[in-house]
Amino acid sequence: MPFFLREGDITAYETDAIVNAAAPDLLGGGGVDGCIHRAAGPGLLEECRGLGGCATGDAKTTGAYRLPARYVIHTVGPVWQGGGAGERALLLSCYRRCLEEAEARGCERVSFPLISSGAYGYPKDAAFAAAKEAILAFLTRSEMTVTLFFYRKNDFFPESAEPLPFPASDPPAREETVSRRPSLFREAAAKRKAPAALFLRKNAPADAEAEEACLCAAAADVPLETAVKELDESFSEMLLRKIDEKGMTDAACYKKANVDRKLFSKIRSNKEYRTSKQTALAFAVALELSLPETRELLEKAGFALSRSSRFDVIVTYFLERGVYDIYRINEALFSFDQALLGA
Repeated sequence: MPFFLREGDITAYETDAIVNAAAPDLLGGGGVDGCIHRAAGPGLLEECRGLGGCATGDAKTTGAYRLPARYVIHTVGPVWQGGGAGERALLLSCYRRCLEEAEARGCERVSFPLISSGAYGYPKDAAFAAAKEAILAFLTRSEMTVTLFFYRKNDFFPESAEPLPFPASDPPAREETVSRRPSLFREAAAKRKAPAALFLRKNAPADAEAEEACLCAAAADVPLETAVKELDESFSEMLLRKIDEKGMTDAACYKKANVDRKLFSKIRSNKEYRTSKQTALAFAVALELSLPETRELLEKAGFALSRSSRFDVIVTYFLERGVYDIYRINEALFSFDQALLGA
């Protein structure tokens, strides 16, 4: 059920179905319609001639020909007339009908352009809001992966749109004392001034430093074989424990995390599964973890949050403010050219 945003040419990415923002006669035109017809080749136009056009808000499906897809789903969006002529209902219908067509054909991946936002004049911010509403409503009951394409970044983030809630400058870094479970191997490494020692903050209290020194001294003579056996809880184990503690079902968690079922099954079945940072953070958001809990979950996956990473600063900004809407976070990440949360 993941929902992603991507900048680029919709015809260049492999998928099961490409949605075409078509003209009513389905015979090609400008914008994305013309791009799709040119990339698909003359066979697409020939098939479209036999469809008899398409009504606004409806959708019809053809083969994809030279495109890296199985199908092209053609839909006719509304022309913007000021918002009082039922445009929004028709636009929502475009997305619903396309998704129904894709579902009926067993598609697992669908790529959309931002329908009606070009020559038809639909305001881009309103067009995006409608697309998001329709797609997310569908994905509550589907495992399909949907990607919404923007040919240029300002198609998503036009100058006239209300800016995303992100600070003009980064907030000052806040020092924290990080608590964690003892690990003989890590503590021994800290005594040798290995990178693991960096887990201690510069302003950590003296008693914490003394405690660390004692633990390191105790671990100094521990054989490597013994140290390796003293492993902490893994990422997978902590994730599953947190899901149970939150009273969530597996499906509710992976859908809220913008992660597909197949990936979650791999994580559940393998306690040593190595996940990506984007996926680990997506689960932290889905579980609505505090920032210290998020850092702990990331540590289990071998990652950390850094003030030198724009991606980390953006995600931290939302977590510090208790914002756990993964799609809102992804919109901010997308607008700053960062990878998105999920998988």
